[in-house]
Amino acid sequence: MARIIETIDVDVPVRVAYNQWTQFEEFPEFLSFVESIVQTDDKTQHWKVKIGGQEREFDAEITEQHPDERVAWNSIAGEENHAGVVTFHKLSDTTSRVTVQIDWEPTGLLEKAGALVGVDDIAVKRDLANFKKFIESRGSETGAWRGDVEN
Repeated sequence: MARIIETIDVDVPVRVAYNQWTQFEEFPEFLSFVESIVQTDDKTQHWKVKIGGQEREFDAEITEQHPDERVAWNSIAGEENHAGVVTFHKLSDTTSRVTVQIDWEPTGLLEKAGALVGVDDIAVKRDLANFKKFIESRGSETGAWRGDVEN
């Protein structure tokens, strides 16, 4: 398994950063590899992504979600094998730290080579910068889901 850990500070309150992250169907606005996400219920989404020029689909399940703290997930069906967690940390009333950890199984020569040289780390860092730009330019979230999930 490959592991990616990236962190970014955003100039919005932790509640705003967290609320935006719960809007999964908005991910294509700032995650470059995401083509679309359809949330099928409070815990499940269907993802369409493009990785290394190849389109893939999978379902993911939220395994843990606590407002203003964390969202964790696992892939449960499809062409991707991964798990991850995003944590949210209050730095001040107006600044938050967002940390992403993704564990994934590269498939094929291109993905394995990319993981070895850190292409996936660079992509996640770029997409976190996109998230920062997206949420800071808006100043507020596009929506929120404040439910609690515990498996």
